Amino acid sequence: MFWIWIFLSAFIILLATAAIFLPRILRKMANRRAEIFQTNLVTRHLEEVQTIYKEMRGWRHDYHNHIQTMKAYRALGQEDRLDSYLTELDADLTSVDKLIRTGNVMVDAALNAKLSLARSRDIALSVTAKVPERLSVKDVDLCVIIGNLMDNAMEACAKMTKEKRFIRIYMDIKGKNLYISVTNSSAGKPAKSGGRFVTSKTGSHGFGLLRMENIVRKYGGIHKTNGEADAFTSEILLPI
Repeated sequence: MFWIWIFLSAFIILLATAAIFLPRILRKMANRRAEIFQTNLVTRHLEEVQTIYKEMRGWRHDYHNHIQTMKAYRALGQEDRLDSYLTELDADLTSVDKLIRTGNVMVDAALNAKLSLARSRDIALSVTAKVPERLSVKDVDLCVIIGNLMDNAMEACAKMTKEKRFIRIYMDIKGKNLYISVTNSSAGKPAKSGGRFVTSKTGSHGFGLLRMENIVRKYGGIHKTNGEADAFTSEILLPI
C-alpha cells in the first residue's frame, strides 16, 4: 500500500510538471517553426529582388549601347537606318516592360517579384489581374497567400521540361470577394487523402502551406484545389 501511494504521488507530480512545462515547450516549438518559415521567406524574397536587380542592370547596359548606336547612325547621316533602329527598339522595349499593374501597389510588388523569378526559370506566364486599391485583408497576409501559391506553382513546374512549364494567374473581383486562381503545369494527377490533395512538402514548406490555409480561414474565405493529369489549379475567395 505504501508503494502505491508513492507511485500515485510521483505520477501526480509528473502530471503537474507536464502541465506547467508542456505549454512552454509547445510555444517554443511553434516559435521555432515560425522563425524557420520567416527565414525562408526572407531568403526567397532576397533571391527575387536579386533577379529584378539583374534585369535592371541588363536594361541599363542595353540602354547605353542603344544610345551609342543611334549616335553613330546620326553622325554618319544614316537617317533611314536610325528610323528603322528606333522602330525595332520601340518594339523591343514594349516586350521588355513586363511589369503587371493590378491596381493594388502591394499586390504589384509581391506578384512582380514572383513573376520575375518565374521568367528566370523559363516558365511561360499568362497573367490577368485586377485588384482593388484597398482590401480588408492585411498586406502581409495577402503577401503570404500570393507567395505560397506562386512558390507551389514554380516548384511543380521545375519537375517539367522547359517547353511544358506554364503558370496562369487570374485575379479579379467576384461579387464582394477577391478571386485568385493559379494554374500550373503538373507531372501527373496528385494523390488525394481524406478528400484533399496530398502535398509532398515537409518542414517549413508544409508550414507555409498550412499558414496560407489558416489565413484564408481567418478571413472567412474559401480555398479549393483541382488536379488534372497535366495541370493543377488553386482557387481562393477572400472577402474584400
